[in-house]
Amino acid sequence: MWARAQDRELIVVHADGKQGPREVARHALTTPGQPRIVDEHYPPRPAGALERRPRAQGAEEEAFLAIGPGAQAWLTAAAAGGTSRLRRKVCEAVDLAKLHGHGAVDDALGAAARAGRFGEGDLAAILAHQHDSATVIEFPARASEQQSLQSSTATWEGFGA
Repeated sequence: MWARAQDRELIVVHADGKQGPREVARHALTTPGQPRIVDEHYPPRPAGALERRPRAQGAEEEAFLAIGPGAQAWLTAAAAGGTSRLRRKVCEAVDLAKLHGHGAVDDALGAAARAGRFGEGDLAAILAHQHDSATVIEFPARASEQQSLQSSTATWEGFGA
């Protein structure tokens, strides 16, 4: 490999014995400390742990992963965090999905994964919180200024002047 600067470009040449020298890359020159990387010049990265998807190892895990993407995110994060008693928590989530529906439990599992909540009873607590916060609180209509019992702010008019 040879590299040479010509005008405002860096030219990289590869010389093998069969074909002779040939240009393999061209880059715009930059200033020191400002590298320029062209992704096309590198092979694709191999799939790593972040791209892996959980696969069911039995009927329990298959039922758990069928809950939805929140279940997959929870299982990935819980396993990465070294959570203990995963099988028990997976079975608990499947049971809760039978009671509350897949959508609600999937949302709770997604929230648990994002918050890093993998303890005993965390899923049930998140599910209960989501259920309680789903009720809409209605506030009474605000009284007009003429019907308000609050005293006037006229005494504050000269304050700070």
